[in-house]
Amino acid sequence: MFYPKAIINLDNLAHNYRLIKDQLNNIPIMAVVKANAYGHGVIEISKVLRNEGVKFFAVFTFNEALELRDAGITEDILVFCRPTKQMLDIAFEKDITLNLCDPDDVRLFCEANHSPKFHLKVDTGMTRLGISFNEVYKIIETIKNEKLNCHGIYSHYATADEGDLSYAEYQLDQFNELLEFLEKINLTVKFIHFSNSGTVINMPHSSYNLVRVGMLLYGSFPSDEVPRDLSIKPVMEFKGPVVSLRKVKAGTKVSYGGVWEANEDTVIGVVQTGFADGFPRGWYMNGFISLRGNKHPIAGRVCMDQFMVDFGDAEVEVGDEVLIFGQNEVDKILVDDIAKDIGSTSYVILTGIRGRTERKYIN
Repeated sequence: MFYPKAIINLDNLAHNYRLIKDQLNNIPIMAVVKANAYGHGVIEISKVLRNEGVKFFAVFTFNEALELRDAGITEDILVFCRPTKQMLDIAFEKDITLNLCDPDDVRLFCEANHSPKFHLKVDTGMTRLGISFNEVYKIIETIKNEKLNCHGIYSHYATADEGDLSYAEYQLDQFNELLEFLEKINLTVKFIHFSNSGTVINMPHSSYNLVRVGMLLYGSFPSDEVPRDLSIKPVMEFKGPVVSLRKVKAGTKVSYGGVWEANEDTVIGVVQTGFADGFPRGWYMNGFISLRGNKHPIAGRVCMDQFMVDFGDAEVEVGDEVLIFGQNEVDKILVDDIAKDIGSTSYVILTGIRGRTERKYIN
């Protein structure tokens, strides 16, 4: 049968984790495995990381946390979304850590039958979820007075993966000011975290005692503005099968809109993978695939289920699998480079792998 494949190299995942751990001088890592581990498969990824020594995981939705618990992941799990009343008793029962990120959330935890653990999220400049800086001092005093089960405090950078770090440093200054207040009122929290994949590389002084890492674990850099000094390896190899080949004459138009036409007589191959499966549609303009170490240009607009390739006079057969992105013994196309070319991000591309794509796990 013909279908796209996402081959997940678990050895590369372990390699990346160890590399990042060394970079952080063994500060504990909270592995961010939200959105199905950035498209890689949350259960398999989490089990490998647990076996490597990861004791902290982060997801976005409460259902993602329950999925990990049901799969036997017993380590700490932090849920990033805003909590609801329905979550609290279950979170307490299953030892899931919630996110106190709005002034109204305090009432939820005060009124709970059994208050679960939570981390207090502070907005230092992202203007997303998080207690605003002008309200957080009052909230902290309430947490102390009510003896709520606050296990951590954290914030999120808006620009830590960009070349100009001045705004990130401003956020860090605010956060440090808040930590001084905690010390002043004698409120101790177990975990303090602010760093993410970007700051692992370019702001190591903001690591505290826990570091959230997502994209770097999966072998991609958070943006094209950070140094690529870490020798991380792509974890996902995204491939599609050639299902049809035909010889065409020079001038033949290919795909929707007829925007691409053959410059000379050539062979056009149809690859059974489309944007419904996660192929980055904008990649057709300058895009290419790789087969047996050779690059071949994409011919025309990508379709929902298929795309076409100009193979020229290359040796290619129906059933061959072309590399769309990733790395193997002979072929390499970095998702970071695709993202830069089409004005997107690696996050968007990796989490978009879906549809008929089969995930295959290898060591």
